[in-house]
Amino acid sequence: MSLALSTLIYEWRRYLAAVIALAFSGLLILAEVGMFVGIGKSFTATIDRSPADIMITAPRAESLMNDNAGLPRRIMPLIFMHPEVTQVTDMAGSGAMFRNFPPPGKKVKEDYVQLMAVDLEPGAVTWPTDFGPNLRVALSEPFSFAVDETALKQLGIKLGDRANLNGHVVKLRALLHNYANVNRPMLMLSRDTLRLVGQSPDPDRSGPLMVRIRNPERALVVRDQLNVLGHGQFRAWTRAELAKANDQALMKEQIIGIMMNFTIALGVFIGVGITWQTLRGAILANIKEFASLRALGVSVGSLRRVVLELAFWVGVVGLLATGLFVWGVAQLGEAGGVPMDFPPGYIVMSIVLLMVIAIGSGLLSLGVLKKSQPADLLR
Repeated sequence: MSLALSTLIYEWRRYLAAVIALAFSGLLILAEVGMFVGIGKSFTATIDRSPADIMITAPRAESLMNDNAGLPRRIMPLIFMHPEVTQVTDMAGSGAMFRNFPPPGKKVKEDYVQLMAVDLEPGAVTWPTDFGPNLRVALSEPFSFAVDETALKQLGIKLGDRANLNGHVVKLRALLHNYANVNRPMLMLSRDTLRLVGQSPDPDRSGPLMVRIRNPERALVVRDQLNVLGHGQFRAWTRAELAKANDQALMKEQIIGIMMNFTIALGVFIGVGITWQTLRGAILANIKEFASLRALGVSVGSLRRVVLELAFWVGVVGLLATGLFVWGVAQLGEAGGVPMDFPPGYIVMSIVLLMVIAIGSGLLSLGVLKKSQPADLLR
């Protein structure tokens, strides 16, 4: 075991503040990223969990976050012309006003909700892969709907209750999991029920199209061929590409970008400030030991390497603490109905940033070694 690691183990209390500072910096960044990306995922949950291989959007769309143009319905037969395409279905949905029927003495709760239609036929491309047969049976009943369990309190309903949706009486027949939406509750219903509540799709326009092909492994090839076939009338994506574009579009939003930059700057400031001062104080506390090592012939360069290695191990422990803290926050978010998601790219970025903070703090602390003069041992 190296001198630096043994020092950290046996004198861990002196370095605890540095570890907590690093963990807090990482938590500050990752928790905010997780919340924003999770909110974006809640909007696109039915796409991310769809059996579709390819998505079709408007030609200039950069993601679903800013795609409000829609598509002409005449596009659908054109896509069917590709020999590998087996299914093409549009995403149908809209917004509507929801009102509960409260028990006597309770206030009426009214909220604007997002409606999302699914097709009930087995193998339908709009049917998410995590939906089971029981949900299909539940939604086959006219005027029935499903909603994420975290939205029950907001809507003032429970399983089996009836409510008013755009002037029509509907019934909550099933509960969903992992479809939380912090912006507005998302009601899942069949395409037929969507029509029954007066939200029939535009006969001339449609939303994004979901496409299934015979061989999913050829999704990239078919995507390119469809883009050529469309002559600029639409844009074809693989489902993974669109999911990544949605995440990037969300993080590019101006207000989110400002908040992220501020959070990163704050995390770096806190991390460097506290970690540097903690390391400096710990080295000063052991300055006589460092002076003894110099008296024994250990070079200043070797002592500097010990300090940098110590900073490295503080960074490693800080990363472990960050992982524990982030896991705890994610559990709290899930319990509170706040969806969170942590893209690997941002996790790697946070790891690199925290290690840079730790090593940088070690470099700033090297000046303390000038006080480790062997002559001071004689005083």
